[in-house]
Amino acid sequence: QRHLPPQMWTNSINQANKMALLTWAKETGIDLVQVNGQRRYGGPPPDWVGKPPPAGTEVFIGKLPQDMYENVLIPLFQSVGKLYEFRLMMTFSGLNRGFAYAKYSNRRGAKEAIAAFNNFEVRQGCAIVVCKSTEKCELSVDGLAASVSRRELEAVLRQVTEGVLSVTLYASPCQKWAQLAVLRYRSHQAAAMAKKTLMEGNTRLSGLEIRVDWLNPSLKQKLQSREEKPPSSQVQRGKRPGVPKQAPVPPVLCDAMDRLNALCQRRYLGTPLFLTKCVQANPNGWLRFWCRVVIPGCPVPFSGFTWVQPARPGRSGHEEAKVVVALQVLQVLGES
Repeated sequence: QRHLPPQMWTNSINQANKMALLTWAKETGIDLVQVNGQRRYGGPPPDWVGKPPPAGTEVFIGKLPQDMYENVLIPLFQSVGKLYEFRLMMTFSGLNRGFAYAKYSNRRGAKEAIAAFNNFEVRQGCAIVVCKSTEKCELSVDGLAASVSRRELEAVLRQVTEGVLSVTLYASPCQKWAQLAVLRYRSHQAAAMAKKTLMEGNTRLSGLEIRVDWLNPSLKQKLQSREEKPPSSQVQRGKRPGVPKQAPVPPVLCDAMDRLNALCQRRYLGTPLFLTKCVQANPNGWLRFWCRVVIPGCPVPFSGFTWVQPARPGRSGHEEAKVVVALQVLQVLGES
């Protein structure tokens, strides 16, 4: 039995319809661009002037025959309104993945498409589903190392994705010693592309594998009901740049190290090891420390910066820094 090379094998699938698509694209001058598993027309189309259409103008198209392409779908959906963009999700073999998105120039076009084509038979016995697109723009990324800062995460995301607007870090509700990030993107398309990139790229930060999904509304509500987890590199600022706001140390800090030690013993994690280094001193007495806490039972160390002002006789800045970072570790471990 003769085996075809992978490229020849994929080219041999659905050849007639692929050739029909190429002929149609050449005749109409339609430009189709394929990036990361989706093939796109428009966004904007060649004759578009002005801003992109508002929310509520995109429809989801499901249950498509996998051997059907834009030469059939674009004329069909353009028959009820002007298309701003059409995106067909593709497989490696060149077949479609059974669904697409059509974005119209206005909301009326989207409503007309739903009314005309929901349960419409694009082929005998093949009725498609057409409904309003949810246009989700937020992702949840769980399993981030506790030592990952917002700045570090944003830097990675801007390298591998486009359109990220904000990054918010929380203590993970599902995993101890981990963080959950909520990522907000400028559009549903940007978020969908980011989700695909992060999932398929098996992106890792500080050695931990992350889990990426659309932000669940119930999870979003749960996260919003609690305070945002302070990033490990957070620096309080006062009136002058680089100088932390002066505030009394809360009484709860006094026993933070004892509480962390007790927690680690209770969970059989081993004894925490504190490493501190003073990296900056201000004339008013404030000291900036780099800190790291290594807990044998945790997969990664906890690292970051903090400001302290030695206020107790007999206690050094290093000891004050250890107390502050111990409280931050307790917060990550859910014991604050």
